Amino acid sequence: MEDSPPAIPADDEPKYGGFSRFEIELEFVQALANPSYLNHLASQKLLNEPAFVAYLSYLRYWSRPPYIKYLNYPGPTLKHLELLQQERFRQDIISPELEQALIIEGTKASVDWHKGE
Repeated sequence: MEDSPPAIPADDEPKYGGFSRFEIELEFVQALANPSYLNHLASQKLLNEPAFVAYLSYLRYWSRPPYIKYLNYPGPTLKHLELLQQERFRQDIISPELEQALIIEGTKASVDWHKGE
């Protein structure tokens, strides 16, 4: 893992399985918006691995321009990315109750946002 964020993809950028580093990191960081995925990461004990925790810290660059504009769901994506910086949250997300609470919270936020249209 490099220390600096990837550049916005160019045509000549190296591909990994057909995808640029930018595309791979974008897809992964967006998956963090899903509370069930966070619970899965915890169940696999990845959230206890120092290298994985360091990777989550590195991914915080998605909260800044120009990267933030590429997120489909910036609210929950960035909220969960920030929560994952906290050791307590990384331990607690294994709980189905916390997973469900985050799902309900996200659904309510979505419904409330659509009411404003």
